[in-house]
Amino acid sequence: MTSILIVEDDITYGMMLKTWLSKKGFQVTSVSSVARARKHIESGGTDLILSDLRLPDRDGIDLLKWLREMGKTIPFIMMTGYADIQSAVQAMKLGASDYVSKPVNPDELLKKMGEALRAVSPVPPVSAAGPDNSSSDFLEGESDVAKQLYNYVKLVAPTNMSVLINGASGTGKEYVAHRIHQLSKRREKPFVAIDCGAIPKELAASEFFGHVKGAFTGALSDKTGAFEEANGGTLFLDEIGNLSYEVQVQLLRALQERKVRPVGSAKEINVDVRLVCATNENLEQALEKGSFREDLYHRINEFTLRIPLLKDRREDILLFANLFLDQANREMDKQLTGFDDKASRILLEYHWPGNLRQLKNVVRRATLLAEGRFITPKELTELKEPAAPPAANYSLRNEEAEKQHIIRVLQQTGNNKSRAAQLLGIDRKTLYNKLKHYNLTD
Repeated sequence: MTSILIVEDDITYGMMLKTWLSKKGFQVTSVSSVARARKHIESGGTDLILSDLRLPDRDGIDLLKWLREMGKTIPFIMMTGYADIQSAVQAMKLGASDYVSKPVNPDELLKKMGEALRAVSPVPPVSAAGPDNSSSDFLEGESDVAKQLYNYVKLVAPTNMSVLINGASGTGKEYVAHRIHQLSKRREKPFVAIDCGAIPKELAASEFFGHVKGAFTGALSDKTGAFEEANGGTLFLDEIGNLSYEVQVQLLRALQERKVRPVGSAKEINVDVRLVCATNENLEQALEKGSFREDLYHRINEFTLRIPLLKDRREDILLFANLFLDQANREMDKQLTGFDDKASRILLEYHWPGNLRQLKNVVRRATLLAEGRFITPKELTELKEPAAPPAANYSLRNEEAEKQHIIRVLQQTGNNKSRAAQLLGIDRKTLYNKLKHYNLTD
């Protein structure tokens, strides 16, 4: 029988966990301090430890360090509140198997316990640089909106449904597309990504379908198109709203017939691709304007995923910041430990208009500038909140003044409606409704 040690100074909560885990078939012991936990562990027979972070004599980090100093490889899961997320990340760097937020979700805890017990292996000594996480390029997050998003990803990934990913710039749309591919039945086949915003209209057919040598000026050799490269796998079309109407027609034909013809060739090639598309524009509005084909829209949009803004998933900010710090440490051959308390608060309180992409750039710059072991506010001076525009959280009574303010903000952002909505302090749907109300849709 698997033996679990609970280290929790809230006696009632500890007993509740003990009773529940005992009913699940575990042998459970509960103690209320680090000293008692050490004594129990030294007596042997502990298969997994569930430890609170805040304990009366020391904290869970100290217990974890002691375990590693003693060479014990017992799986260790930290239980922590949202305010202690930085410490939970530190615990992971010291070799903790995982952490869970309190109050604990029973299903999530059982899942993480199972994963930790299956992954038992010798833990390497902790170096000053921390563990090597080079295989980890991204994470999903622990916020409610992130969990909901990736629950949907897990549901749709095994199907052949086409997916439209809707999200602002920098929110991680391509990573979501990768996860769909990795969790699909096509994962052994290619994943091919195309940035539709970067393709000149006259070269789009060649990019999608390929060409033969001599098909046009500059075609010095045969080229394999994205559809053929992705055959059997997943084709990801980023910013699909940027495709010209003519290219949309060609794309629709290829999807309907499941055949492509390279430019300049008389031969058709059968293709089988799963299509995942992404956009930061409102395609429904493009349909109304006639700039995006309705039949293509329904072909690419069998299932929609909406990516949350970083400011709407604040529980994940420090998780991503530490991930990007680990990446920057490796890239720059530095050994920073983390963010001090003031720097952490700055990261949590900032509004992040550039989302994850901006956070990554900020952390890389701070890593380069940092002189001590921790990133401090001195390295985050670029994160001063911009002066709030006159209508940041506005409710203007004068409609003409509101209309003119929206026009000015749209001009300021180059008609980028996502950015304009952020500056106006409203969501994009509200902005579109106001544009329609004021007849500004063009």
